[in-house]
Amino acid sequence: MTELGPDAWPPAPIRTERLVLRESAAEDRAAFLDLFSSPEVGTYIGGPRPREELLRTMPEVPGRRPGSFVIELDGAMIGVVTLDRRAPERRGHVRPEGGETELGYLLLPEAWGRGYAAEACAAALDWCAGARPGEPVVLTTQTANDRAVRLALKLGFSEVERFEEYGTEQWFGARYPA
Repeated sequence: MTELGPDAWPPAPIRTERLVLRESAAEDRAAFLDLFSSPEVGTYIGGPRPREELLRTMPEVPGRRPGSFVIELDGAMIGVVTLDRRAPERRGHVRPEGGETELGYLLLPEAWGRGYAAEACAAALDWCAGARPGEPVVLTTQTANDRAVRLALKLGFSEVERFEEYGTEQWFGARYPA
């Protein structure tokens, strides 16, 4: 299994029809603060984080790690898409040993409803297919998040199971290589 090591990360920026997926930079910090403190964004991920706490704890260049892309539109950050290893101790796996690649994404509310999440996630999944050939990708969202479940299905994820986590029912899906 291929890891996202120093040789694979960061990739060159990925360009789609409207977006650029790239490594984070210091100028993205304000958008990261807005993203993680937004009540709307926090609805299905445990709530917003207090802005004062984020100001104290967020690094100068937030989100700079293997598997984390900033989603940029017209030169400004509008969200993030991540490809992380799913922790083996969490519920929801398609391999006995766990550790699958897990897709995640968050967009600022003003970017919702325009297809940016689908475009960014599809580009990240295409990149992942080259970086980790043959590996399934998983995704978890609250079943109450209808928009996220619809997007998962549109991206080619199939429901594997539902389970309780973080005090609410979760939808767990997988996308297998072609």
